[in-house]
Amino acid sequence: MEAFLISTGIVTLAEIGDKTQLLSFVLAAKYRKPWPICFGILLATLLNHAMAGAVGTWITSLVGPAILRWILGISFLAMAVWVLIPDKFDESEAKFAKSGVFVMTLIAFFLAEMGDKTQIATIALSAQYQQFLPVVLGTTLGMMIANVPAVLLGGKIAHKLPVAIVHRVVSGIFLILGAATLMGAGGFLGI
Repeated sequence: MEAFLISTGIVTLAEIGDKTQLLSFVLAAKYRKPWPICFGILLATLLNHAMAGAVGTWITSLVGPAILRWILGISFLAMAVWVLIPDKFDESEAKFAKSGVFVMTLIAFFLAEMGDKTQIATIALSAQYQQFLPVVLGTTLGMMIANVPAVLLGGKIAHKLPVAIVHRVVSGIFLILGAATLMGAGGFLGI
């Protein structure tokens, strides 16, 4: 349950102001079809985060606990810095409009999520907790918590979010996770 809850919380906060959330705002404003957009986001996120979770699980089979602890600790510290860098949305990521709103959202969101903060966080969380399903479901729920309101409420809430403060909080969480992982908190991976 811990893996699910932490994954949900971290990704929900990390997604605020992220380029995929900006993509959600743009799609909602442009097409005004919230449900196909929400379902496209859900499927794209499930597919993308399942791949990321599988990579995280696979990494744990390649390296020993001591090396993994350093990789994860440094990854979390890097995420603490990366989350402070504002994302910009490139409209070319939403260029698949001829295929329908659902398919266009699915493709654009899947591609936008490749190498994104939340995908990298999913890899790291999956490797740390070694619980594929709770992490993937948690990170997917976090994406939906952050993006469904963006789709449904669009521009009405965009200017009210304290994005800079949220990014600092998320950075602090990643900083704590990184430091705790490097120090072997909680007997991480039996160390």
